[in-house]
Amino acid sequence: MSTIKRVQQWATFARIWHIYDAAWQNPFESAKLLRKYLMGMHKPIYHPLNDCGDHVIVINSKDIALPGDEWKKRVYFHHTGYPGGASWTLAWELHTKDPTLVLKKAVYNSMKGNLQRRYTMERLHIFPDSNIPENIMKNVSNQLQQLRPKPTRLDSYDEKYVKEFPKIIDYPKDYILR
Repeated sequence: MSTIKRVQQWATFARIWHIYDAAWQNPFESAKLLRKYLMGMHKPIYHPLNDCGDHVIVINSKDIALPGDEWKKRVYFHHTGYPGGASWTLAWELHTKDPTLVLKKAVYNSMKGNLQRRYTMERLHIFPDSNIPENIMKNVSNQLQQLRPKPTRLDSYDEKYVKEFPKIIDYPKDYILR
């Protein structure tokens, strides 16, 4: 095998490090995207029995956004293995205890049927904020695009922009809001 072909083969099977910002993202939609990169489904050499997935670093997991009343209604089950050890935890309680668990469980459940999902999950690195250790950040070579844009808060716009923004209606000066 020539040197060029050998390097090409190494590059094909190399593990790439991706970074993903989970701020204001739905963890269940994000899990489908992250699963694709963790399992290596984006590579042309993918096979369900081939372990060719990449590493994914997720930042700002404490700022995820669940749709509707999911924070109050979604329940996570855990069993200790002992009699009477079953417990159900609401999503907001679980997120308060550990801001990485809701996203981690979403990614784990999205890989249902994958025989290597426990080993695949070892390549998922979730951080509650944007503070990443320097030795991990050195490996990052790709950024995954967010599924939906992060909304801009109204207090972050400057006054000039707000005044110049077109108005739908001008209220009279003596108008009283009720």
